[in-house]
Amino acid sequence: MSAPGGPAGPVRRVELSAAAETLLEQLAERHGPLMFHQSGGCCDGSSPMCFPRGEFRVGGADVLLGRVAGDTPFWMSASQYTYWRHTHLTVDVVRGRGSGFSLEAPEGVRFLLRSRLLTDEEMERIAAEPPPATGDA
Repeated sequence: MSAPGGPAGPVRRVELSAAAETLLEQLAERHGPLMFHQSGGCCDGSSPMCFPRGEFRVGGADVLLGRVAGDTPFWMSASQYTYWRHTHLTVDVVRGRGSGFSLEAPEGVRFLLRSRLLTDEEMERIAAEPPPATGDA
């Protein structure tokens, strides 16, 4: 895992654990370019969902939190972003079945989020950055 953004770059809001990065690489080999979306719905909707890129339509109510594993976008619903905007998120993978809609479900594992509060310094840097892109952009 890489450290959240350095002084010269934007603050990284989301990253992958080593296990999640390995799984994402395997899924990308089978399915092509991927994307994540965190909707915040109940039950499985509260877990990050992995889709073939473009199969889940994002719009103005979705925020681009960042990109992981190179160029894999991680989208979050704007309502969830309101709750998570003060945190750094790490996508991890654990054993167990998650949603049948997320690509990792047939593997007997599921993605989940681990979080930590952003530091005061990270929050100050974020305040100086442009707002995150939305699906309208």
